[in-house]
Amino acid sequence: MSRITFELPERFVFATEMQIYISHVNQGGHLDNAQLLTLVSEARVRFFRWLGYTEGNVAGCPIVVGDLVAQYKSEAFHGETLRVDMVPADFNRYGFDLVFRMAETSQGREVARGKVGVVFVNKADRKVAPVPEAFQQRLRETTPTARPTAG
Repeated sequence: MSRITFELPERFVFATEMQIYISHVNQGGHLDNAQLLTLVSEARVRFFRWLGYTEGNVAGCPIVVGDLVAQYKSEAFHGETLRVDMVPADFNRYGFDLVFRMAETSQGREVARGKVGVVFVNKADRKVAPVPEAFQQRLRETTPTARPTAG
């Protein structure tokens, strides 16, 4: 079976830090893969909050996760602090990818990288909706390297 490889962008526009709690660790003594996704989800919530939104209302539309890719680079352990860097990329009509890199802060050891596919939905019928223009404008103001173009 071929391995997933994922190239990172040159720049990120958002960063947050979080500690690995004992509840994040599996019986092997390292960060559990399901808990890694929980940490990425928390970072995603913080990204939208940084822009002034909640995931239930991003410029009038809720969002959902359409897909997720994660490539593990090293183990992470209880008590370590992780920095999660993020940048929106690969915009399409209905969403974009939120690219992430997770690294242990004291040594800079990369733990994981990947992307979360964000999709906008219509509140009324829960079907896909175009990326709101107000959100694209907010990204242009806040994250000039993100280049939102949801054509």
